[in-house]
Amino acid sequence: MLRRTISACLGALSLALAAQVSAGVSLNSTRIVFNSTDKEASITVRNGGQPALIQSWIDSAETTDAPAPFAVTPPLARIPANEQQLLRLLYEGNGMPTDRESVVWLNVQEIPQAVDGQNTLQLAVRQRIKVFFRPANLAGEARLAPEELQWRLEPQGGKSVLKVRNPSRYHVSMANVTLGSAGKADVAVDSTMVAPGEEKEFTVRQPASSNGVELTFSSINDYGAQVPYAVKLTTGSSVGATAKRSNRAS
Repeated sequence: MLRRTISACLGALSLALAAQVSAGVSLNSTRIVFNSTDKEASITVRNGGQPALIQSWIDSAETTDAPAPFAVTPPLARIPANEQQLLRLLYEGNGMPTDRESVVWLNVQEIPQAVDGQNTLQLAVRQRIKVFFRPANLAGEARLAPEELQWRLEPQGGKSVLKVRNPSRYHVSMANVTLGSAGKADVAVDSTMVAPGEEKEFTVRQPASSNGVELTFSSINDYGAQVPYAVKLTTGSSVGATAKRSNRAS
């Protein structure tokens, strides 16, 4: 009985892995920056597998059901094997905030082709990436927004709470937010994004010490690259981080 159960699990896992391998549709970017001064933005969908049919649309990052004022063309496209398709994102011209950066989501879903036979597992693979709508004439610069973050470590209910506030007009996406002291590291969160004017907090194991602990994180820039930052935190003080400099000569 145990052997049959293990065999069934391995069979299901093999099917899932095969489905993932056969999904050859990929995007050439992990994010899109849509400047309000531009008429459109674009992204390339590559198909490294079998001929594929894709459906594309944009939805809002908000909890409201209101549709995002964007369109994707073509919304439905067939991509031959080893070919690519350019998707164009169009903005209606109004409906987005003009005093801060906003985020909507581009969805690209591969529609499985009909196959012959029974007992066939088909998966509809959907890729979802952020589209940052950036109005003109915003104060500051997007690349400097990570340095404007205000970090604070506080004791709370017998635990420590790490707080971060974003006073800038831009979103800051981060990975590997870590606290370290005395040779120990405590991962506060694997990845997060802080919106303009937003404050977030994370419960951590590191004690809020007056001696200070080092905070490190990687900020993800407009091109998807990770830029490392670090700052020393002491209990009750709000401070900003600075980018780590390369040791290599420029």
